Amino acid sequence: MDFSFNEEQQALAALAGRIFADRAGHERLRDLEAAGEGFDRELWAELARANLLGAALPEEVGGSGLGLLELCLLLEELGRHLAPVPLFPALVLGALPLAEFGSAEQRGRFLPALVRGELVLSAALQETGGVAPERPRTAARRAGADWLLDGEKVCVAAAPEAERVLVPARTGEGAVGVFLVDPRAPGVSLETQRATNREPLSRLTLSGVRVPGSDVLGDPALGAAVVQWTLERALVGLCAVQVGVAEEALRRTAEYTGSRRQFGRPIASFQGVALRAADAYIDVEAMRSTLWQAAWRLAEGLPAEREVRAAKWWACRGGQRVAHTAQHLHGGIGSDVDYPIHRYFLWAKQIELTLGAASPQLARLGALLVGAAEARP
Repeated sequence: MDFSFNEEQQALAALAGRIFADRAGHERLRDLEAAGEGFDRELWAELARANLLGAALPEEVGGSGLGLLELCLLLEELGRHLAPVPLFPALVLGALPLAEFGSAEQRGRFLPALVRGELVLSAALQETGGVAPERPRTAARRAGADWLLDGEKVCVAAAPEAERVLVPARTGEGAVGVFLVDPRAPGVSLETQRATNREPLSRLTLSGVRVPGSDVLGDPALGAAVVQWTLERALVGLCAVQVGVAEEALRRTAEYTGSRRQFGRPIASFQGVALRAADAYIDVEAMRSTLWQAAWRLAEGLPAEREVRAAKWWACRGGQRVAHTAQHLHGGIGSDVDYPIHRYFLWAKQIELTLGAASPQLARLGALLVGAAEARP
């Protein structure tokens, strides 16, 4: 069986890599950080001109008609270059579920403008206290043809820039809806939070926020399935970013240890350094294998929650080990925030914690395996 990527997929990854390399170098990132900017709008516009924002969206909305595998390749390049653009929230959390479950009017209203780089989308999946995204505390109640939302979401990416934020909310006993919330609407409050990797996130508070019936995604009682569908792709998207982060951190570490000399020879030749680097390489390959297994199953419409949870576990544990190895083998210079390797450590840690760290993933995976075993005759 051939597991290699086809020419179109390779071309997409190469194009994204060139754009990120040209516009997301160390100096550019340093300047944006100094200015307090977490969104490089020039880079976003360049990605739109290359039609990369529409890579996984249908041709009818201006996209390329590709799929999740191609989107993961794009996200991997994002992680490799630590690019400060909201590809993950806009495309994975916002555009994919809108394309899958949205009405023709909703898709036409938002997706072509997203492909052109004119707007951003996001989703608010997390609440405090470890609440499962598909069982939110945030509540929605009917008000005629509209809905009124009350609740609080945390760690919402790109909320101030978003045209709409997809918000899961309880609509009744055991019922969940997904609502397209305007973050500038009356009753919406945004409080800035700062992620480990310095990304600006938001605490989104909803106090009687009115959402038109036309801005409900699918059936307002059956949104739990929409949230679960989105969550699986969100976890895979995070894994793709983490593979790019870890692989580039390891590449930079190999380059550094190959040129840094001690006792008359490169430190890469020391046994302790070589063993740490070899373990990190194994972690990267395990992360890559589990990522593509999960992504392929989702792309083929196959059940994939076990594979998704396994991939996220590897992204958490493997990403953490690789980041620590990269930091350690750089020695003192790894602690210098003017030197780029520290960013890979921060990104790896942030991805590890987003939507559940290693222990929750392992607990969920164990429950799935036990359930499968009990279901056997």
